[in-house]
Amino acid sequence: MEVSELINSYHAGRRNFAGVNLSKTDMNGIDLSHADLSGANLSESSLYGANLSHAKLNGADFNSAKLYRANLVSANFIGADLGEADLSEANLSDAKLYGVNLYGAILNKAKLPRAKLNGANMGKAKLNRADLSEAILREARLFGAGLNEAMLQRADLSRSSLNGANLSKAMLSEVDLTFASLYGASLCDADLSEADLTSANLQGSDLTRVNFYKANLSKAKMADAATEGMLTQEANLTGIIWS
Repeated sequence: MEVSELINSYHAGRRNFAGVNLSKTDMNGIDLSHADLSGANLSESSLYGANLSHAKLNGADFNSAKLYRANLVSANFIGADLGEADLSEANLSDAKLYGVNLYGAILNKAKLPRAKLNGANMGKAKLNRADLSEAILREARLFGAGLNEAMLQRADLSRSSLNGANLSKAMLSEVDLTFASLYGASLCDADLSEADLTSANLQGSDLTRVNFYKANLSKAKMADAATEGMLTQEANLTGIIWS
């Protein structure tokens, strides 16, 4: 389908474009809100500033697509491929991203509050200064991800994998990291006040100057962790494993 045909059909009231092939097309600024693009091929397409809010995008291929500053509020991306896509400063508030592939994707300064990212593959993704407050990232794979200065207040990261991730200066107050793995992660200067890290794996991680005020670190594994300047006032340190 040509982009011009897509736009004309959308303006005529059509919303079902499931399975269309729009790979490598220029759709900058396009309005496809509430459209059904499930299973569509949008790989390597350019969608700068596009409006795909409330769209059905489940199973769609956005590999290497450009979605800079796109409006993706409440979009359904379940099972979609967003590997190496550029979502810098995109708005994904309340989006459904269960099990999506975001490996190597760029999400710097993106808005993802309350986004559902259960089981998502976000390995090597760049999420620096992204807003993930209250997002659900249960069992998500974030190994080697860049989360420098990211906002993750009250997010659910239980049983997630953050091995080797950079969380320096991240805001993680009241976050759920129970049974999460942060082996070799950098959390230097991060705020983990009132966070729950019960049985979390922090072995070999950099916890320099981390604020653990009122945090729950019971049964956490902290062998070989760098703890210089770590603040643990009123924290629960019961059963920490240091070796």
